Amino acid sequence: MSPTIRPRRLRQSAPMRRLVAETRIHPAQLVLPMFVAEGITEPRPISSMPGQVQHTLDSAAHEVERAIAAGIGGVMLFGVPTQKDAVGSGATDPDGILNRATAFLAERFGDATVVQTDLCLDEFTDHGHCGVLAADGSVDNDATLIRYADMAIAQAEAGSQILGLSGMMDGQVAHVRAALDDAGHQQAAILAYSAKYATALYGPFREAVDSSLTGDRKTYQQDPGNRREGLREALLDIAEGADIVMVKPASLYLDVLADVATASDVPVWAYQVSGEYAMVEAAAANGWIDRDRLITESITSIVRAGADAVLTYWAIEQAEWLQARGMGQGPGGIGQAGSVSA
Repeated sequence: MSPTIRPRRLRQSAPMRRLVAETRIHPAQLVLPMFVAEGITEPRPISSMPGQVQHTLDSAAHEVERAIAAGIGGVMLFGVPTQKDAVGSGATDPDGILNRATAFLAERFGDATVVQTDLCLDEFTDHGHCGVLAADGSVDNDATLIRYADMAIAQAEAGSQILGLSGMMDGQVAHVRAALDDAGHQQAAILAYSAKYATALYGPFREAVDSSLTGDRKTYQQDPGNRREGLREALLDIAEGADIVMVKPASLYLDVLADVATASDVPVWAYQVSGEYAMVEAAAANGWIDRDRLITESITSIVRAGADAVLTYWAIEQAEWLQARGMGQGPGGIGQAGSVSA
């Protein structure tokens, strides 16, 4: 007997696949991470992240213009200073590279896109850790909170609309929220990097920010084997007043992302990190994969798992594909002609 239930009926053509697609990406769901460096006169390529650069202020402005034209949701700024010290003084200096870049871009584009900033000390400390060190060399959680509060106020005053608390210090959301409110910055939103894992996928990022780190961050970032802990961290941040929570990295932690998305009553984002980007670009450069299809498939999987928005270095490229296809999926993605496979 021939089967009467035939799921393939809904896969028989590109228009049919497009019609019944369960997961769709929109440009507004995408956020572009950007590196702005001090002391350079032209964009500096990042060797482990082909196609990505450390920006000057002018090249950053050009990239933000591209981002706005592509319709993406916003940009996340990281600063790369020339001088570092034990407490990350450049992070709170109004003329430090991150605050200067934020003010420069927010003044020009703040009405057209969401200018966001990374709130962490690791780019600014000479030891490369995300906080202040105690006498024994460990990261002092509570002393670090004081620095985060000052950094938050400096970023809000520079014009950042969303502050990305990525340091994984206990109590950071509550401490920063109180400091912002006391300083009159009640409208500054907090993005908590709630479930941030101590992963090998951060390697290329360390080149991108000229990291000074030796050792690891396992005493404050999460163990890759811990799933329940990721949800616990997110719920704690929500209780402390986070406006958005984050899972980072994305691709290897889709189970954690799904858990958080199911439980959260605030938006849930995910960060497709430097190592995820570098692996795809390296494999594509060797001709081993279909680059464009895999980019779209990877972002689709993150949204499918529950992310409301995705930080990705392919944000502009993916958004331009979506625009070219009337907000459908990207090259070779769901519903695209020519994507039929065995």
